[in-house]
Amino acid sequence: MTSTIKRSADDFQGAPGSVVEVRDEQWLITGVEKDGDGWLIDVQGLTELVRDTTATFATVLDDVRVVDPADARVVADDSPAYRRTRLWLEAMLRKSPVPLTDPALTVATRGLADPLGYQQAAVRKALDPENLRPRILLADAVGLGKTLEIGMILAELVRRGRGERILVVTPRHVLEQMQFELWTRFALPFVRLDSLGIQRIRQQLPANRNPFTFYKRVIISIDTLKSDRYLAHLQKQRWDAVVIDESHNVTNSTSQNNRLARLLASRTDALVLASATPHNGKTASFAELVRMLDPSAVRPDGGLIEDEVKRLVIRRHRHSPDVASVVGGDWAERKEPQNLLVAPSPAESAIVRELEDTWLYPPDGSSPYSGANGGLFPWTLAKAFLSSPAALRESVRERIRRLDPPRKGDQAARPAPTSEQRREIEALENLDALAAEAGTETSGKCAALLTYLRKIGVGPKKPMRAVVFAERVATLRWLQESLCADLGLSQDQVAVLHGGLSDVDQQEVVESFKQASSPIRVLVTGDVASEGVNLHAQCHELIHFDIPWSLIRIEQRNGRIDRYGQKHQPQITTLLLDPDSGKFAGDVRVLAKLVEKEDEAHRALGDSASLMGKYDVEAEEDAIRRVLAEGRDLDDEVKTVEEVKASPGIAGLFARLTAAKPADVPTTAPPSGGSVGVFPTELDFFREALDEFLPTPGAEPPNGVSWKEHPEYSIVEFVPPADLRQRLEVLPQSYLAARRVAQKMRLASTPQRGKAELTQALADESTSLWPEAHYLAPLHPVVDWASDRALASLGRNQVFAVRGDVDELTVLLQGSLTNVRGQVVAASFLLATFPNPMNSSFALVTPYASAAAALAEAGFTGVTINAGGLVDADLLTCYVGPAVRAADQLMGDVVQAAESATRERVQRWSERTNRWDDEAGALVQRSELRDRRQRMEEEREMAKGMLPERRLVRPLLMVVPREADVRAMVGGN
Repeated sequence: MTSTIKRSADDFQGAPGSVVEVRDEQWLITGVEKDGDGWLIDVQGLTELVRDTTATFATVLDDVRVVDPADARVVADDSPAYRRTRLWLEAMLRKSPVPLTDPALTVATRGLADPLGYQQAAVRKALDPENLRPRILLADAVGLGKTLEIGMILAELVRRGRGERILVVTPRHVLEQMQFELWTRFALPFVRLDSLGIQRIRQQLPANRNPFTFYKRVIISIDTLKSDRYLAHLQKQRWDAVVIDESHNVTNSTSQNNRLARLLASRTDALVLASATPHNGKTASFAELVRMLDPSAVRPDGGLIEDEVKRLVIRRHRHSPDVASVVGGDWAERKEPQNLLVAPSPAESAIVRELEDTWLYPPDGSSPYSGANGGLFPWTLAKAFLSSPAALRESVRERIRRLDPPRKGDQAARPAPTSEQRREIEALENLDALAAEAGTETSGKCAALLTYLRKIGVGPKKPMRAVVFAERVATLRWLQESLCADLGLSQDQVAVLHGGLSDVDQQEVVESFKQASSPIRVLVTGDVASEGVNLHAQCHELIHFDIPWSLIRIEQRNGRIDRYGQKHQPQITTLLLDPDSGKFAGDVRVLAKLVEKEDEAHRALGDSASLMGKYDVEAEEDAIRRVLAEGRDLDDEVKTVEEVKASPGIAGLFARLTAAKPADVPTTAPPSGGSVGVFPTELDFFREALDEFLPTPGAEPPNGVSWKEHPEYSIVEFVPPADLRQRLEVLPQSYLAARRVAQKMRLASTPQRGKAELTQALADESTSLWPEAHYLAPLHPVVDWASDRALASLGRNQVFAVRGDVDELTVLLQGSLTNVRGQVVAASFLLATFPNPMNSSFALVTPYASAAAALAEAGFTGVTINAGGLVDADLLTCYVGPAVRAADQLMGDVVQAAESATRERVQRWSERTNRWDDEAGALVQRSELRDRRQRMEEEREMAKGMLPERRLVRPLLMVVPREADVRAMVGGN
């Protein structure tokens, strides 16, 4: 029966690592969070009935009793080579959160991401304790690997006990790509809520059930998440970490996206924003992002505090010194872009003359256009034509439908077009007829595209691939038909990707194109693929069939193949129509300069958006349209690189951020890439756990799980036991289906093998990108399963006793300092020795920086022979309490520096908020300022929660001298 005894917040003294008794079962605390008058306690079951159970208890509802570690009873370990002790120690160390202030990267460097210093610097900046909470804007330019930086940050948060509940928000077309990278490289499984995932949830959960309480790690598109249905769920949910990818889409303060982002920022501890184009040139817009990270970094009047922005934002590009020095051959330098001038076909030349004479440069200065902005609409037609005659026909017909829509039923009385509109319709119909005629013969650009594809080796039975970008869907379809007919390619060899496809169809095309086994030879795509999609795995040729009238869009397109991991020099090619007429030909050549300008900015700034200062694709297109319509020089609209560097405002700020001297990044990988401290590797730990905890240890095949090792390939395979299979249900569904891991799981035991498996999946003849053998990373679910099994191997409040190479009775203890929110601020390992075992009340305590160092001093390292003979171990219990009390007394001195540093950081943050309040008091109290004051008050409460509050000392192991007689040793006690 559930206890209804109400307990005050001050009554509860548990912290991560404490053991509690709730409902007559024992649990290990994995997280603690203040909740009103009490606490919410996240726990993992230890005793038999709850061994595989995680739960959350509220101290105001349940009677939660913290088990006093000083009361632990000593039991002898009689397992071979002290295997149960070693497993339990390893599991306890893995379940103990790394302190928030620890500067070392513990697991980020042990996934399958290459050890790139600039990426590790981003992780360190995110974890900088000065921020109080992990909050950062990853503003690296296109191609530097922001997804990998996100994965490393999340992995470190999980290891620090701050990543139990994580929400990742991305554009829908990169959902699977993000899920793939997080799972394959860091062993972080996320449930993907695309259209298929949502259908699955509806089948599994009641309609009123909050899916975010059922799935703790979710990846979802921003378009899905911003619906009112999900907003209601989000308002009831707190997260440990939230990631918002392509976060430039949430800066408009009046949009649904912004409303969603602000809600998430207020409901999470850690926040990671990512965007290669994080601002639109307006201080107010960029301030929206900064305010989400830390409201005190933006003045009440909306001005940015530059030093605070530098603390929260990281920005590098391909040619930044710390990037260029390490990417080497893993990011081949792009070739000089090439513009291919193309003569139009006779029918296309007729369209050019019609556009010039009737629409662009009419003799009387007046085009047939009957609407407002008559000088700009003709260039809309010209832009459509420069994409394709098919796109021109689509634009013409749409305009005619608007001027003279079809009449049905009661619409028959609708007024007929005016004489001006009738004149425009006649001109449009004439243009449509010319475009239809052009569609019956080979287009000049299409012929040039075919010639170029043949030249680089694209063909039905050849491996070469190319990406062809065009803006209009009509152009994409027209190109697919032409390429199939003229290159002899089948329909599945020319794939079309555009925004009209479902999220599932978009993901299938992108994932297929990455594989060597894919039939796709030419990917014809619109600009839906210009953001966030990786297309470089099997391709280094990109062709702009039409030129976007936007530097931002050109940069985004080029970044699909010009990015880290590209082994071949990317070639960017632009097909440029070269009419034989005068004015239009000159204007078209102006557009070619956009490609050249983008390349210049790419090499010097890593960002082309600042050249025009519009920071918006549509705004740039409108500006180019006006340049052409008014006959102005392009240089009047596009700055030089030098002008950008010297400019004030956001552009100048980002130029300074980009030019900032990179921080030194020390190597932080554990020695030999090993495990936490007891077993050399994750595989050693997992293998021993299977042998120990499954029903028939030592059986052949071991434990009925068909365990098989292939050491020459660094591969193991086994059939997961039933309780492990249940845990695997949260793995990516397409991975479970493709690799059938519930029936047999294959694991790569080294990073080298793991990377080889990823490479092989791309080159394999199979239809799946998922590696056949998944890398056994430190956070892998099978390791977590082994840890939970090991933790349950000891009885209630017990500690193992073993024999070791020590001269005195020795107790290994772990001490930790936690803050008000239950997060570990500092930790230490201690050895308590009893020089005179006849006097159990006197212990000497020595602190150690790591578990490995303490275990080495305690004479318990490697595989130790268990010769038995440790009888009467329960008599050693009298030493546990004195050891705990002596260690607790010393811990006060050990953690004093960490406690003082934490209080100083909180104080500095409080001073910033006080300055903010003083400035705000001098301003008129607008409603938005009142809202920000409320947010600042919430931040103050958060800061109070960071203050150190309690110490925890727990015994981990008792080591007895090898030849000591227990009864004689404790005789006086």
